[in-house]
Amino acid sequence: MTARPGRARAAELVCCSTEPLPDRPTLTTPPRLRAAPPVEARRGRFSAQPWAGLGGTVLTVAAFAVLAFGTGDTRTSLLVLGPLALFALPAVAMVAFWWNDWPGSRLPTPWTGVIDTVLVAAFAVVLTIAGQAVVERSDLRGVFQADPGGGAPATFPATLPLAAAVFTATLQLTLVSERWPLNRLSRLPSGLAALALSWAIGAAAYFLLVNHEAVPAAERSAAGLRDPGGPVPAPDFGAALVAVGVWQTVVFIGLRGWPVHAIARRAPRLLAGNVLVIALGAVTYVLLREAAGWRPAAIGAACGCVITGVLITAMLFDGWPASRLPTVPGRVLTLVLSALVAFAIDRALYAYAGTVAWTRATADDWVTTAALSFLSVGVILHVGIGRRWPFTPAGDPEE
Repeated sequence: MTARPGRARAAELVCCSTEPLPDRPTLTTPPRLRAAPPVEARRGRFSAQPWAGLGGTVLTVAAFAVLAFGTGDTRTSLLVLGPLALFALPAVAMVAFWWNDWPGSRLPTPWTGVIDTVLVAAFAVVLTIAGQAVVERSDLRGVFQADPGGGAPATFPATLPLAAAVFTATLQLTLVSERWPLNRLSRLPSGLAALALSWAIGAAAYFLLVNHEAVPAAERSAAGLRDPGGPVPAPDFGAALVAVGVWQTVVFIGLRGWPVHAIARRAPRLLAGNVLVIALGAVTYVLLREAAGWRPAAIGAACGCVITGVLITAMLFDGWPASRLPTVPGRVLTLVLSALVAFAIDRALYAYAGTVAWTRATADDWVTTAALSFLSVGVILHVGIGRRWPFTPAGDPEE
């Protein structure tokens, strides 16, 4: 099926055809190996910056507001919409980066984004219920109510470590492992297989590593919270995963796969990429936790802001203005701008969080969720699913 005019593709991570997935994502393919159409598409998008990015920022902030304040209260939104948004992220990645926006791609914009967003919302509910079943027990009251009562388990914060593990596995499979070996399948089965595999990996990591010993036994029993009995406290597990997520986004989105993307052979390239991001994530977590003495929640908040800073700089703004510079200065400027954006997000979110009287959560919890889930969802929905509508570059050949 040929793409209709007027539709911008998220060509950095997906291919615009309905053929099986390419061997390597365009995003991390060295320029010398890219086919002409994706290169031309990138030039078309670059010429529209920074205005397309600024327009996308407005829509991202609007999506953030819906998620952060959608229940009418910041604290309630965190407890209810926070887990739903985090469980939605693997589905967002599947629709945007594996399915190439199917089924919304069968419709003209803006219906593409609308249909796919509704589908993602449905996935979010189903996956949150599944997360409940794994961690505690399923109960719809706990999914949609901050204080379900009647012994119903709440999704916040018990299900968050599992959700983080699943999303980390999704990014590792999609970005770091270049969708291999599932890219041999056509888009629909490969996306479903990626989601299932990410859940299998995330659940295995959760059961092997996590413990809930910090939660009193009586509270665990009342909520049906099962303690896997692993060696890592749940908050530390989540913080370490977010630290890995920093390097997944920095290396494979911000730096377009550098330095491992130049390795020609797939096996050593994938091995190097996986070892690199996991090792850097582990070192980052240890330095912040042991050397700096940060709490897990503070690590998650800082790293979540960095991830969002990279997404805004490299995805929403297509790396502008660094994309106009030679390779090495461009990479340096991308890192500097990502750090500045992350710092601005961190300060802005904490400034607001300081005005809220937190009870069941903390300011760190809110900043982590606001950055990692609410803002990131907005960016990926706009770029990867909404196709930058209505700010799509008119001259983009991927339209």
